[in-house]
Amino acid sequence: MGTNAGTRRNRFTGRAAAAGLLLAAAVIPAGAGTSAAASGTGFGPHAGRFQDSNWGGYVATGSFSTISGSWTEPHVTCNSSSDLFAPWIGLDGYGSQTVEQTGVQTDCSSGSPVLSAWYEMYPAAPVYWNDPVSEGDSITASVVSNGGGSYTLTLTDNTKGWTEHVDKDLAAENVSAEAVIESPTQSYPSFSQLDFSGVTVDGQSLDATNPQAFTSGGYAPGPLSGGSFSMTPSGAAARTPHAPAKRPSVIRY
Repeated sequence: MGTNAGTRRNRFTGRAAAAGLLLAAAVIPAGAGTSAAASGTGFGPHAGRFQDSNWGGYVATGSFSTISGSWTEPHVTCNSSSDLFAPWIGLDGYGSQTVEQTGVQTDCSSGSPVLSAWYEMYPAAPVYWNDPVSEGDSITASVVSNGGGSYTLTLTDNTKGWTEHVDKDLAAENVSAEAVIESPTQSYPSFSQLDFSGVTVDGQSLDATNPQAFTSGGYAPGPLSGGSFSMTPSGAAARTPHAPAKRPSVIRY
């Protein structure tokens, strides 16, 4: 999938069937909003199909069993009904065919931002929780591989005071870990800054994994320090010491 940015899988659920981010099959989310259910593909493995990639943020490659981190939901301005994006935390999807992830999507199909919490064990369909999420909320997420194909995914809204977690099984490889934003419709709404903080992989700061930095849809990661970084419009974002020196020119699955 894609032609220019590594073997990541775009893992988001959303309304991107027409965009064709997932070339194999559309994934219809369970319990999603009307527009997402009508046309949805998953937030699946990385495809690298527009701008620099379809993921924006930091991706570590290696053998990993846990990732956790937090972010603050930004104030969003919808530019079109196609706008859809999510920050998320996850394992796999870069160089593998599965993704284990959880996050919060912002959907502009109604004309105004609608936020929904979700998890996805790609290639299974994403699942949405009914808990309320608002702009400005502090979100903490974690994905843990318990061994033997067992995973625990947890999402907490620290502002609203709710926590959801689920235990699922999947034959996955645990070959990458990421803290990123993604738009499966290739259409981001406008926001000035989204802050990730305290991202750890296997108990150490994300910095220690020497992750790659990716820009997506005009948003780029700023410098990574202590597992924290900001996604901002790429014209305002500084180049980082973790940016990849070289990327594969062709993606093959």
